[in-house]
Amino acid sequence: MKNDFSQGSVAKNILNLALPMTLAQVINVLYNVVDRIYIGHLPNASTMALTGLGLTFPIITIISAFANLFGMGGSPLCSIARGKGEHQRAQRIMGNSFSMLLISGAVLMVVCFIFKEPVLYAFGASADTFGYADDYLSIYLVGTPFVMISLGMNSFINSQGFARMGMLTVLLGAIVNIILDPIFIFLLNMGVRGAALATVISQGLSACWVLLFLTGKKTIYRLTLADMRPSFPLVREITGLGMSGFIMAVTNGSVQIVCNATLSQYGGDLYVGIMTVINSIREILTLPVNGITNGAQPVMGFNYGAGKYTRVREGIRFTSIICILYTIVAWLLTLLFPAQFIHLFNSDPTLIEKGIPSLHLYFFGFFMMSLQFAGQSTFVALGRSRQAVFFSLFRKAIIVIPLTIFLPMVWGLGVNGVFLAEPISNFVGGGACFITMMLTVWPQLKHDPPQELTSLR
Repeated sequence: MKNDFSQGSVAKNILNLALPMTLAQVINVLYNVVDRIYIGHLPNASTMALTGLGLTFPIITIISAFANLFGMGGSPLCSIARGKGEHQRAQRIMGNSFSMLLISGAVLMVVCFIFKEPVLYAFGASADTFGYADDYLSIYLVGTPFVMISLGMNSFINSQGFARMGMLTVLLGAIVNIILDPIFIFLLNMGVRGAALATVISQGLSACWVLLFLTGKKTIYRLTLADMRPSFPLVREITGLGMSGFIMAVTNGSVQIVCNATLSQYGGDLYVGIMTVINSIREILTLPVNGITNGAQPVMGFNYGAGKYTRVREGIRFTSIICILYTIVAWLLTLLFPAQFIHLFNSDPTLIEKGIPSLHLYFFGFFMMSLQFAGQSTFVALGRSRQAVFFSLFRKAIIVIPLTIFLPMVWGLGVNGVFLAEPISNFVGGGACFITMMLTVWPQLKHDPPQELTSLR
């Protein structure tokens, strides 16, 4: 069997997937981060253009959420089925996920086009920033099917153990995006529209790459028309497990909406721009954590399906330690070099001056966030959809959103209250998720006998 994760070192198996997956995510983030870096340094309009771009993030995040729903919902199920030797089921899971990605992508594109203007104003747009947001989003939405295929189906390349091929998916798109961005933005003087066009072209190429691989001869499971016919029991399983990643992405989008609207009220366009920069920094700093946890999921899911529970424990232990150590280092870097991080995205002296204390508040206790990722990835890898969904909702919807609305109104906190909501959620939500996983999942993974497989579920 290709890519048998039940053999060899667990840590090595995870790293073999995590390193190229982390690099792939670094490259993937370049899609949007490079856009922000260029837009944030546009002559005479950098801050307003960057703020307008930031207003589109919730919509882009929600589109990505549907890719997570069917891609990250189907790929762990595919890993578990492969570990059990149920290869026909694994292939049908992949085909059904692809069908749902195409359908949801088409619906999202139409709905977002119809409601984009009232939605952008509701998200905190002003007369000065709406034009930039509208220009970017109008072009970006055309590429929605490309996003769904490249992001959602790339999970199945990784789950089969082809992490390097998955890395090449985003590497292709990112290189094209980096090349086209300055040409469209500056040389052709297209501004934010040029950034969006470069992104759409790049995502289209990535989608083509994914389809070529998954219909080719090198893949373990091949994408076929017969397997794309929707099976409602399978779709229900896929969405049930993918609901965790979906809710996490949707609540992230909801948090961005509430943050932008609240900051617009208490601090104006400047603080919406500051939040755009901080979100960009957070995306970069969480990449290694995402890479490790995403790399661990196929390994843990495969061993869980094969009844190798002690190897699952090794995966949890390794993942948790690496994530905690890394996020402690990342937190120290934001404390020591805040201006340098902000300057990557904007050179406005006022934004940098006001942004430094906001960045310090937002990243306080950043290491607690890694506990959420470690616990969440374990629940997903083992098919525990209810726990994964609950803790996705708990941290963002139950903690962050109410605090973002409430804290600015008390003790004169104002905009500081918005930035404080994140660290509070990391301590409460991250701690609760990890402790629950250790109390419920960890003790049940002490022994390997196959007869215990049913009781674990």
